[in-house]
Amino acid sequence: MTVELEAMLEIARRAATIISEVYAQPFDVDYKGPRDPVTEADRRANDFICAQLEQRFAGVPIVAEESPPESYADYRQAERVFFVDPLDGTREFVKRNGEFVVMIGLLDGDRPRAGVLFAPARGEAWAGGDGVAAFYAAPSGERTPLGVSSVAELGQARVVSTRSHRSDALVRALAALGALQVDALGSAGLKCAEVAAGRAEAYVAPGWAGSRWDLCAGEAIIVAAGGRVTDAFGVPIDYRGPDLGNSTGVVASNGRVHDQILAQLARARETG
Repeated sequence: MTVELEAMLEIARRAATIISEVYAQPFDVDYKGPRDPVTEADRRANDFICAQLEQRFAGVPIVAEESPPESYADYRQAERVFFVDPLDGTREFVKRNGEFVVMIGLLDGDRPRAGVLFAPARGEAWAGGDGVAAFYAAPSGERTPLGVSSVAELGQARVVSTRSHRSDALVRALAALGALQVDALGSAGLKCAEVAAGRAEAYVAPGWAGSRWDLCAGEAIIVAAGGRVTDAFGVPIDYRGPDLGNSTGVVASNGRVHDQILAQLARARETG
């Protein structure tokens, strides 16, 4: 996966430049639905990434957030599939708080095999996959290995969860975990990066957790860093299923606290 990963990283870096150009100027915000903003940066980055992937990986379907569904209608039958979120954290982009990333993940068979996250506002990247140990790329280009934390008790764990999609049910579920610390953070990609880097023990989303393009790249990197990813019921994410939505939640962890989190979430569901 080395060749694929390096190409994905280069494409994400160039897409980040496009996003930064929009970010530096006043921009309009449209809405695809309630609380679902989209900007010129989303669209331009989406078009660029898809064009680059089509050029370099001809015939591999691209499931991208801002592409029309008919453009990837038959992706489930393909051996390899790209999942792309050109701007994960559009709400944070609109707020101008810097918490957004480019996400490119490659599914091979039934599992994510390579992933890249690039944070335009920070110039930082995280990447990893099969045969490529997870690494962090600083703005200077220097690379350092990534590895999940060794914390094995949930009571000593830091958990990250959504900043923009808060609800009373989410707050109650997170409180029921009994974690040492629970922090809100924008962008699913940045939450995955925190876990892969060992700065958080888990990213927990008990209910709706975006779409497959919000997770594929992050899962590849977390697994490459030694962690584990399932839905909130402990079931592996089905990237070829009938629904592109992560409707049964996400738990991405260092692996050591994973089963404890699943058990606490189950208890919370039972008690209402």
